[in-house]
Amino acid sequence: MTSHKPVPGTGGDQYIPCEERTGGESAVYFTRDLSAEGLRKIYERVNGKITGKTAVKLHTGEAHGPNIIPRPWVRSLLEKDLPEAVIVETNTYYEGDRDTTEKHRKTLQINGWDFCPVDILDEEGTVMLPVKGGKWFTEMSMGKNILNYDSLFVLTHFKGHTNGGFGGSNKNIGIGCADGKIGKAMIHTTPGSSDPWDIVTEEFMERMTESAKAVVDHFGEHICFVNVMRNMSVSCDCEGLAAEPVVTPNVGILASLDILAVDQACIDLVYAMKEEDHRALVERIESRHGLRQLTYMKELGMGHDRYRLIDIDNGDLEISLEEAVRDVVPFENEK
Repeated sequence: MTSHKPVPGTGGDQYIPCEERTGGESAVYFTRDLSAEGLRKIYERVNGKITGKTAVKLHTGEAHGPNIIPRPWVRSLLEKDLPEAVIVETNTYYEGDRDTTEKHRKTLQINGWDFCPVDILDEEGTVMLPVKGGKWFTEMSMGKNILNYDSLFVLTHFKGHTNGGFGGSNKNIGIGCADGKIGKAMIHTTPGSSDPWDIVTEEFMERMTESAKAVVDHFGEHICFVNVMRNMSVSCDCEGLAAEPVVTPNVGILASLDILAVDQACIDLVYAMKEEDHRALVERIESRHGLRQLTYMKELGMGHDRYRLIDIDNGDLEISLEEAVRDVVPFENEK
């Protein structure tokens, strides 16, 4: 894989404090309740337009991955709130446990995603969705079966990422809905290049974000976002058992109808932690210029980077970032 070289000019390695941002605000809901019940409660705040045939996009992980969202949480949510919903995934671009449909289905069973249907969106082909206002793409190749759904619930394990710096809702659908052979190659690889991973840093963030915009625009108001800030390694769940140890404290669960706001709030909560608690994750984010995901979402009109953080544990009280992370406890393996 190509080394990560800084790309100057768009500030993907520079954190923008809340007070320096401009524009409108969105609501971001927050709970410290990291449990099946906590997930159900926060989903209720953003599910008003989730209607019809519903897809749940989450990262099901490589075989035996230790940090993915607990299956019992998702099972409880689907059985009680979304009994007709289908988990959706796509095959991977890299070689591994999920680069073919056959291997992917075996991995789903190993990881316990066998309590409801799982639709591998690109199993039967691809479809091009338009990218409005992009500078890299006018359309993006997606798993064809995305067209079979009326609504999309984006359920994301927020964590670090080897290429992206961090993986939030933007990465979950930008990479995760693009099909494994065409769409993911469009994001990761310069046409004609012999290096399948030659696009890194800020161009990669922009390409991934344009793919996410195609998904957001396709579902319109029938989409919502939940980010789970738990077991946050600097590694993505695509690294499975090879993931770096978790050193960042657990925070809680966030939800919004605004993809930028929910990812921005997660980043802000990381930066609001004590330096010793967030050092590793911040280094991963900034060294990969991952913050470009946020500024480019704003440039593309995908949402707001200003928001009200609403604590649903305490009567929908608006709280500060510092209040949200005040009681987090460092992981033992950081000591």
